[in-house]
Amino acid sequence: MSDESTKQSEAPADIEMPEEYDLDHSSAQPNRFADRLPQGRVVGVVLDPDVAAIFDSSESVNRFLRSAIEAMPARKSDPAPSG
Repeated sequence: MSDESTKQSEAPADIEMPEEYDLDHSSAQPNRFADRLPQGRVVGVVLDPDVAAIFDSSESVNRFLRSAIEAMPARKSDPAPSG
């Protein structure tokens, strides 16, 4: 890495930043990309590097977890599988 790529740009010394910004959110709009998100519950999980090295996609993780769930003994309080 060169020194130029690691240097952060410096703001001119004569520009002062205010202590606080008063942001006006009255003109905020809903997220226009929200309808592109998958419907239902999406949960993010962080895998440890050694585990992540085994799986190449979220589909492969889900496939493995579903097979592990099927192999588990059923409990009386478990709802019927949906999917």
